Amino acid sequence: DSVQPFHRDFHLYIMEEKILTFIRNFNYFSEEEVAILASHTKARHFPKGTLLLKAGEVARYCYSVIEGCVREYYVVNGVEKTSGFYTEGDAVNAFTSTHGKEPSRFYFECAEDCILGVGTEEDVDNICRILPQMEKFMRVEVEKGSGILQDRLATFITSTPEQRLTLLLKQKPGLINRVPQHQIASYLGVTPESLSRIKKRMLLHERSTGS
Repeated sequence: DSVQPFHRDFHLYIMEEKILTFIRNFNYFSEEEVAILASHTKARHFPKGTLLLKAGEVARYCYSVIEGCVREYYVVNGVEKTSGFYTEGDAVNAFTSTHGKEPSRFYFECAEDCILGVGTEEDVDNICRILPQMEKFMRVEVEKGSGILQDRLATFITSTPEQRLTLLLKQKPGLINRVPQHQIASYLGVTPESLSRIKKRMLLHERSTGS
């Protein structure tokens, strides 16, 4: 038999399943609530390299990573400075720009092919009216994200590059194999050559300690 091309309905089914799995992974909503949220979730595929937001633009959309990785970076004197990576389960928001209608200072770029939930402030308000508990969930997630950011800033001030890399590997397992090494180096505040030396030292330490 000849191989038949996938039908559009099949792709829609796969997308719907990914959305359902994404929402269930939070372990916060009942199955009925999961279904309601999924029916109101708008998801899109974005190819690697897509700029979701540019510096100087006012952010119109908020995103959630269903699949893939989004990189946040600044451009300083013509050089990209990576300031964050967002992977599965993370929200991708430029709060100051979205809520304050101020031009963004940074960029959001798809570091991989991505499937993202896409929404506006109006979409968020609408789902909060339909599911009032969504507001509490969002508050909890924002507080958790703020805590992670505070810890990250404290770590950068008080730790060595090795400790920063160890923390990154703990928080984002596998990330080091998903994005270019010069972006990892930029995020850690070191040169690519220094990152290579750090990885070698860590590998030698693991071998010597058997960990």
